Amino acid sequence: MKLVVLDCDGTLVDSQNGICEAMAHAFTGLGLIPPTREATLAIVGLSLPEALAALAPELDAELRTAMVERYKSAFLEIRRDPALHEPLFDGIAAAIEALGDRDDLILGIATGKSRKGIDRLFAREGWGHRFLTVQTSDDHPSKPDPAMLRAAMAEAGVAPERTVMVGDTTFDMEMALAAGTGALGVGWGYHSIDELKTAGAHAVIGACQDLTATVDAFFAGREKAA
Repeated sequence: MKLVVLDCDGTLVDSQNGICEAMAHAFTGLGLIPPTREATLAIVGLSLPEALAALAPELDAELRTAMVERYKSAFLEIRRDPALHEPLFDGIAAAIEALGDRDDLILGIATGKSRKGIDRLFAREGWGHRFLTVQTSDDHPSKPDPAMLRAAMAEAGVAPERTVMVGDTTFDMEMALAAGTGALGVGWGYHSIDELKTAGAHAVIGACQDLTATVDAFFAGREKAA
């Protein structure tokens, strides 16, 4: 068996609107100037405390803790807005169905998102049966620490050489390399293709429709080189 572990925000779901709006609320609620949209998207993938530390390194720990709580509160409120649009990227639903139907593959999630956020996504998309292992920021250090990817491999019983991480950020690529797995970037997310390649991506997938073929090509290349 082979294990394909996917990131969520920026890889499966285009969640930038909710993230950016909640981040702006977190800053303005404390009388601070909010970061630019570009700066906010650059930290997507990190767990929330690390993301806020990157955006506001000058703040002390007490203020960052307050900002974390403001972000969470704002994000929950924003999610109740029926106008909020956080769609799957075009072609992702079909790709997950195709990968999930394979007898030789196990699917997993490794994300900076909370478990509650993943549960909402799974309920919305009917994906509860698709992913054998789900690792979130609730239980692990932030990416690029390899802990959540190692936990996914342990739960699935699959070795690093038969595992690939698929994600849109440099944090995903760095985590994969630290865990000894394959690293596939996606070109439709929040970090640039050049950034992904510099971070060590073995390949960058240009379109969601190419996800399955690129995963197969990666594993075929590894088997040939072994």
